[in-house]
Amino acid sequence: MSNTSTAPAPPTASASTPQDIVGQKFDRCLADHIVKAGLGFSAGVVLSVLLFKRRAWPISLSTGIGLGMAYADCDRSFNPTRVPGLRVVPTSTSTPPTPPS
Repeated sequence: MSNTSTAPAPPTASASTPQDIVGQKFDRCLADHIVKAGLGFSAGVVLSVLLFKRRAWPISLSTGIGLGMAYADCDRSFNPTRVPGLRVVPTSTSTPPTPPS
């Protein structure tokens, strides 16, 4: 007997609905927050132990910096017009002004 089972189609690389796109962006942002907060926490622990006599403020500061960086990246991901230095000029449908003669 032949075993003819069909494998399910692999998921597509691109998202098809707006909900999927937002979901992927949110997942990326959540992962980014976890990674950057963890790296900031780790750097704060190392600095606290090596340089600052085991105080708590380097841990809090570096974790906050990591979270702030992740928040800024997510903000740019969801709203690309908020990139510093980018100016969005709306297109106008009226005729351009004529130069004075």
